[in-house]
Amino acid sequence: MRRDVVRLLLVWLRKLLRTCTLLIVIRRTMGEEIRVDFNTGSGGGSGAGGSSGGAGVPPPPRVSRGVSGGDFDYRNLVPSFIQTVREVIFNPVNFFRGIRREGDFLNPLIFAILCSLITAIIGGFIGLIVSLITGEGIGSSIAGLFGNIIGIPIATTIGLFIGAGIYHLLVLLFVRPSHAGYEATFRAVAYAQALQAVAFLAFIPILGLLVILVIAVYQVILNVIGIREMHSTTTGRAVAVVLVPVAILLLLGLLLVGTILAIFAAAMSQAQ
Repeated sequence: MRRDVVRLLLVWLRKLLRTCTLLIVIRRTMGEEIRVDFNTGSGGGSGAGGSSGGAGVPPPPRVSRGVSGGDFDYRNLVPSFIQTVREVIFNPVNFFRGIRREGDFLNPLIFAILCSLITAIIGGFIGLIVSLITGEGIGSSIAGLFGNIIGIPIATTIGLFIGAGIYHLLVLLFVRPSHAGYEATFRAVAYAQALQAVAFLAFIPILGLLVILVIAVYQVILNVIGIREMHSTTTGRAVAVVLVPVAILLLLGLLLVGTILAIFAAAMSQAQ
């Protein structure tokens, strides 16, 4: 039985090695300049937001022009928040193209925290209402609500800096010959959290799963657009930056599940 487990582990390790080889191939291919056009203002052509034509020639830099009304400003909290959420969701290309690349970590961080808090607080109140109706778990619902209010800002802050760090390592790998720096990556990731402000729609019965799926897909799209515009790169490279971590996480998840299933199958065989 141990041989069967070892054999399954070796199979999964071979798959992991093949994936790493694929990533190396992608890295080398990026060196030959991948250009993909999603018709969102980047890619082929030499228009105002596009790439210049020749291979190996970086696209022209995109300069902040205030097209989308600029960054979120906590000093003008409610109007600025509503405006920023609307622009990120409905006009992401112009928003990311129009904001600054550096100079302010605080406003994007506060914006992302507020977006996450909205859904967490609404979810907590829904749980509290259900507890009041059923008469069960009222204390735990209240504790959960206050726990969200305290914990979400901390978790969001840590998650943003770590997530932006992971993305920026891939920016250094794929986005050449130059990029706008870590802060630009952080700002892209932070403002892409605008979807969390409407994630409470997932609590709608029946439609909840569909809402989660739409938000997950559009979150990836916003991250791609944000990375592309903030670093003035191509869509293909931005897709690589965003999807490589997703692919690695999926692979590790499959590896973990396969290992658990193999151990479980071995244990069941021994029991018989």
